[in-house]
Amino acid sequence: MAHQIIKNVKIAGFATCVPKDVEENLDLNFFKEGEAEKVIASTGIERRRIVSKGVTAGDLCTKAAEDLIAGLKWDKDEIDCLIFVSQTPDYILPSTSCIIQYKLGLPISCSCFDISYGCSGWVYGMSVMSAILSGGIMKKGLLLVGDTTSNFKSAKDKTARPLFGDAGTATALEYDSAAEDMYFSLFADGSKFNSIIVTDGGCRKPFSAESLVETEVEEGVIRTPLHSVMNGMDVFAFGLKRAPEVVKDILTFSNHTVEDIDLYVFHQANMYMNEKIRKKLGIPSEKVPYSMKDYGNTSCATIPLTICSSISTPNEINGKSVVATAFGVGLSWGSLYFKSNSIKYISIKDYE
Repeated sequence: MAHQIIKNVKIAGFATCVPKDVEENLDLNFFKEGEAEKVIASTGIERRRIVSKGVTAGDLCTKAAEDLIAGLKWDKDEIDCLIFVSQTPDYILPSTSCIIQYKLGLPISCSCFDISYGCSGWVYGMSVMSAILSGGIMKKGLLLVGDTTSNFKSAKDKTARPLFGDAGTATALEYDSAAEDMYFSLFADGSKFNSIIVTDGGCRKPFSAESLVETEVEEGVIRTPLHSVMNGMDVFAFGLKRAPEVVKDILTFSNHTVEDIDLYVFHQANMYMNEKIRKKLGIPSEKVPYSMKDYGNTSCATIPLTICSSISTPNEINGKSVVATAFGVGLSWGSLYFKSNSIKYISIKDYE
């Protein structure tokens, strides 16, 4: 069982950076009359933020990190570790984390590495970062989690384009011997790897001329092998099964009940799925914030983005027990339980 109890690590703050450009689902030209309204009603997604050409997840995360470092008044020379979690890195190589370390002006003594993960990336990244800091040798770390999934969504695909937006986030973690314990439950099922996939562009199937050929899969769905493909029914069934399971698992592991938790922050898949999950667990609606209306599904960034967009001051979350749950590409899923009185900064800003 992939369980962890992490001691001696506190969350110091959150920051999110989103593109300025807003794409309204009502304005998408591939919808027939009335279709956009139906999609919005079922998904809960009215609009999304989309990067302009040349702007990367690394750029968004760098801006979020700059904001967070300034907000916390951290000395950059004291930052010991930087982890970048994304499935849309700046380059195939080198690691985007090294580029961000340089852009932020962090010391060469700062450990840097990338983790390739999508929807469950923040939970997995928190597991890795907190484990590194828990020993007390490294004291401060930045977890940067973001994706520009619009780069992998065809502008001619009405099944995908209306759902996904772009965002970059930064989470600051710090060694503290008095911190509350964090609990993790982590799972994966690689047999379902092709449920959400970009087939071309990697080493298994390198880029070729055929990678640029558009195919009309059905009316309103035109894409190339460089665009992501999702088996919607498989992913829906997966989410409805695994998300409630892992929430129950983390509650049991951390010795809590559903009623004990003050705040449940879920990966922002779509409103229909998330509400099914909430009701299945018997969680009151006031305990489950959403950000998908204005930002859509931002892949690995959804949990910290939702925290930043729904909580205006640290006092609104400090002292509360939180369960964060993510599920998706991989297929992978996981939950984190934490309680903190140490969050000092939360913000969400546009990319300038």
